[in-house]
Amino acid sequence: MSQPSLRDRIEQYYATVPLLFAEAEMFGSFHLFVRKEVGAPYYGGPSHARPTSAGGPVTPSAADIELVRARQRELGVPEAFEWLSEVTPLLRGRAEAAGLPVAERPLMILDPLHQLPPQPLPDGVTIRVVDADDSALPAVLALPGVAFADRGTAVGLAGRAELEAAAEELKADGTAASTCPSLRAGHKTLVAAFAPDGTPLAAGHYHPANGTTEIGGIGTLPAARRQGLGAAVMTALASHARDHGVRTVFLAYADEAIARIYARLGFRPAGTTLLIANQPARGQ
Repeated sequence: MSQPSLRDRIEQYYATVPLLFAEAEMFGSFHLFVRKEVGAPYYGGPSHARPTSAGGPVTPSAADIELVRARQRELGVPEAFEWLSEVTPLLRGRAEAAGLPVAERPLMILDPLHQLPPQPLPDGVTIRVVDADDSALPAVLALPGVAFADRGTAVGLAGRAELEAAAEELKADGTAASTCPSLRAGHKTLVAAFAPDGTPLAAGHYHPANGTTEIGGIGTLPAARRQGLGAAVMTALASHARDHGVRTVFLAYADEAIARIYARLGFRPAGTTLLIANQPARGQ
């Protein structure tokens, strides 16, 4: 029996990993993933849709798109869609014709034969997996939001005070607590780099499914940038995933400067994900 292609493995991953966190509702040629419980967004953001792929790719119609958007409005969630450009290329034109702005997120895959050496860390900085009982969990979950609010790779002003405020919000709104079940079940793995005083400086996560995973949410506290912390967290995540049976490790990026860092770590181009511009970040 032939092995599935890389494109097939990624397509299968995108079609199945949300089911760890959500129920799938069918609307024409779309699956709309609706989270099972109120709480933290699951993989893919709250209630995103993607084309069905069972029986071969099908390009959803304008009517299918409107059915999904109507249901998303009913649920009170963003009108979020995501798909592989190479699998469903005609959907972009139909989405744009419906008034939905489309953004590209190129994909990169880690060469399965490439060995990842540990990355150097500043003095006193350590990296560890963050579990559900870790007191640092709220701050680690808050870190990507603080990082992505100050885009780019330049050193910024946001630091410990901003991170603590964001962490308090996630504790107050229940996000931190609602993430714990997926951590305990192994559906989500968090890794973070910590300063000697315990402040998270960089973090990221992955969600494994059927021997494949996408690494996401890599963010560095703006005040701590330009120290190689993002690369160190990425390496730790990929190594942890491999050690736990994941064979295909990939990621998406939005910034060419970040892509160059990933390329130095051994990632290579692997297609393009299309999504609606400004929809919630995947995998938070």
